[in-house]
Amino acid sequence: MTISDRVRIKDVRVLSDNWTPLKTTTFEYRRADGAWQTQYRETYERDNAAAVLPYNLARRTVILVKQFRLPAFIRGYDDLLIEAAAGVLDNASPEERIRAEAEEETGYRLHHVHKVFEAFMSPGAVTEKLHFFVAEYEPDMRVSDGGGLEHEGEDIEVLELSIDEALAMIADGRIIDAKAIMLLQYAALHVFR
Repeated sequence: MTISDRVRIKDVRVLSDNWTPLKTTTFEYRRADGAWQTQYRETYERDNAAAVLPYNLARRTVILVKQFRLPAFIRGYDDLLIEAAAGVLDNASPEERIRAEAEEETGYRLHHVHKVFEAFMSPGAVTEKLHFFVAEYEPDMRVSDGGGLEHEGEDIEVLELSIDEALAMIADGRIIDAKAIMLLQYAALHVFR
């Protein structure tokens, strides 16, 4: 029996569609014991996205970004978040979109990006699946100051950190963005070994 055999969608309503749709769904789920149970869930319908960690092996550095995030602020985080550069696919391939996003946010024009994994970041409420990449960079690949797109409300600071400092920032709580943590740990295990 597949999961499709265990789910019956009964009703879907759009609660909000200001930025991306927020929907409420009524469905029946067939439990492991065979009983059908009616459940209700709200889902935030986000397009898939991609994130990248640019790294320089010789210098043992990585590029991260720092920016304001309203949900983190609402939850009591009174600082800018240090993150991996990322963006929504907008109907592009993950590789194509992450190159463009990296250039917009970091100012680096990355030549070769390497996909390392995919993950659902908050599968209990958000439909978005994230494609994770790493990419080598050199100082001469910087084509602008980065900072993001002002018309999208972006006001991004670019950070170049040693891998050791970035990992220490996870340990002491200065980096709490999941995508940055995942990519930095990947880099520690597979890139900077």
